[in-house]
Amino acid sequence: MSQNDVLLAIDQGTSSSRAMAFSPDGALIAAEQQPFEALYPASGWVEQNAEVIWATVLSSTRAVLERLRRLRRRVVAIGITNQRETTVVWDRRTGVPIHNAIVWQDRRTAERCRELAAAGGEAELARKTGLRLDPYFSATKLAWILDRVPGAREAAAAGRLAFGTIDSFLIWRLTGGRLHVTDATNASRTALLDVRSVTWDPALCDMFGVPAACLPEVRDSAGDLGTTDPAVLGEALPVRGVAGDQQAALIGQACFEAGDVKSTYGTGAFLVLNTGETLVQSRHRLLGTIAYRLQGRTTYALEGSVLSAGATVQWLRDGLGLFSRASEIEALAGSVSDTGGVYLVPAFTGLGAPYWDPDARAAVVGISRSTGRAEIARAGLDSVVYQTHDLIAAMDADGARTQVLKVDGGMARNTLFLQRLADVLGLTILRPRIAESTAFGAACLAGLGCGVYGSLADVARLWQSEARCEPRMDANMRKLELQGWAGAVRRIRGR
Repeated sequence: MSQNDVLLAIDQGTSSSRAMAFSPDGALIAAEQQPFEALYPASGWVEQNAEVIWATVLSSTRAVLERLRRLRRRVVAIGITNQRETTVVWDRRTGVPIHNAIVWQDRRTAERCRELAAAGGEAELARKTGLRLDPYFSATKLAWILDRVPGAREAAAAGRLAFGTIDSFLIWRLTGGRLHVTDATNASRTALLDVRSVTWDPALCDMFGVPAACLPEVRDSAGDLGTTDPAVLGEALPVRGVAGDQQAALIGQACFEAGDVKSTYGTGAFLVLNTGETLVQSRHRLLGTIAYRLQGRTTYALEGSVLSAGATVQWLRDGLGLFSRASEIEALAGSVSDTGGVYLVPAFTGLGAPYWDPDARAAVVGISRSTGRAEIARAGLDSVVYQTHDLIAAMDADGARTQVLKVDGGMARNTLFLQRLADVLGLTILRPRIAESTAFGAACLAGLGCGVYGSLADVARLWQSEARCEPRMDANMRKLELQGWAGAVRRIRGR
């Protein structure tokens, strides 16, 4: 491999699309980011224009490729990582989506999930997929689109429509409509995949009312995932890695041994524990899922999902106007020693694990006359810390016994937040030298798929810690804070 060769990661997230080029040693060579807006057509509904997603991916990728050409660097492979569960349905003949993408945060199918649970579908779903009956996952979103768009269900059954999570939609567009595929990690988030056989399950398709004819082919996370159409990016480039964003971050954080755990803080927060070749059936309302699939071998994970992390900071900035830039929250929250008894429960679109309450709505409790901007900002940061604690507690109850937590994502740059994590969780917190774990994980998969890396051990050797926080909080204070948080959660859930 030439010293001028690079791996290109396309990181399509909930609020922006990014393209990032890495050298094989993990150095970031070039990056471009394009933000976009979500749509909120009703309470608890979240949509995105799939054409806008594609336009931002295309413009950011082309910008990075142009920069690489000027630097005389050569892309050897592309890796894709994406917001998971977000659902797109498009016409196979035209490539045009028939409805806005329904985002992973969307809760419109909560009633349908309750109906399926009442009919006894939850046990079969959990056994086959490791998931829960919740609007978070793709299956009910897909069925909703097919039921609401005139003629869609008939067209899907006839094979004229294609369903995909964002990775699948991007590969379709990048390859000029020649390939309708997904990888095992993204497929495992649809609630339609038997994660042991890694095949679409006919009984689950029947339960959700999803025609199998619209589903993509499931492939490994590294390997041949198509070649870009020269008309799209100006050259034919091999796509050799794909994983959902949280699984990509697990790889970027080198969590390759059973028991390794990471938490990514983006729009939401996602705690993922490598469980090796064992699919853990959680007894504490967590999810079993596919961590990655390489050379036909599946590695599993246990996951807890927080629906609102960075989204809480965004609301404090845009909704309340407490600061003008997200980075300013650290100084504002750090200007007070505590919240003065204020708790913010950010259930803007319900609560994720371990509560799984789609009907819960956000609240700020404990406000007094002395409460100001700083206390509310600190309560916002703390809300993500407390939700992470709830996930760690559930994982430990499932047998994890966590001692060290690797963290990444935008909020991980906030040192006050990291120390609060260490204090409230009572764990060692590590932040990696390569800050862009999700994008780097996608690049690593591309490197594995094209032979730049010979094994996961080659990737693991690249990981280094940049920051470390140890717990300093008194155990009694930790207990009091968590009791207050639990009380605030009970209040918004009416329990």
